[in-house]
Amino acid sequence: MANAEQLIVRDLGMRDYEPVWQAMTAFTNDRGESTTDEFWLVQHPPVFTQGQAGKAEHVLAAGDIPVVQVDRGGQVTYHGPGQQVVYVLLNVRRKGFGVRELVSSMEKALVKTLSEFGIESYPREDAPGVYVKITNGIMSGEAKIAALGLRIRKGCSFHGLSLNVDMDLSPFQRINPCGYAGMAVTQMRDMMPAASSSPDIEAICKSLITNLAELTDYSEISYAGNTAGLPDTIKDQLSQEASRDEQSLEEHNSYE
Repeated sequence: MANAEQLIVRDLGMRDYEPVWQAMTAFTNDRGESTTDEFWLVQHPPVFTQGQAGKAEHVLAAGDIPVVQVDRGGQVTYHGPGQQVVYVLLNVRRKGFGVRELVSSMEKALVKTLSEFGIESYPREDAPGVYVKITNGIMSGEAKIAALGLRIRKGCSFHGLSLNVDMDLSPFQRINPCGYAGMAVTQMRDMMPAASSSPDIEAICKSLITNLAELTDYSEISYAGNTAGLPDTIKDQLSQEASRDEQSLEEHNSYE
């Protein structure tokens, strides 16, 4: 049986959303009690994903960006280059914590990472994710800098979090992010202290994984090269190009 403190981290680079979604679903469906937990680091080409609670009216003008109906909790969000996504493939039952505890740990890891780069942030009780206060000559108020969306199946989590690092934020104007009309969205590049250089994505990933692993109680972390060690069926799914066919989804418990 796998040690509950063991974790594999993979950097999948830039990949289409749908094959990665299919691969993490297959990983979760096929895993057993001896399967080691994994974090998948990935960036996606532009795509809107609509969660199980999503409403069509929250996609204002998708235009040339595809909309994919998915099985995570929550509503619509955007993924694109310059945004770091971490998929959290954990046996939460084996770890001995609940979904809300996992969500809280993910938010705390994001807050700690952002703090290490000079950005003060916080979670909200009423809206999962991580937020920052903005006060400048253009706008003042609150903006979302990181989003969360999970699904639990067989006591195991999949989907995860996305952190806006250095990206084109304009596609967020085509949706009501996470179902909130007019919600402002920001990124690390715009929130880092003025004297800082552009965000170093490698350093950010290292910090985020370290903090996330610590807060979810992993002490034995190994880094796998891309898809090394994954079953061939999952490797094949990750190598596919995205299909825009509609997906038929079963109903399962989920949380954002």
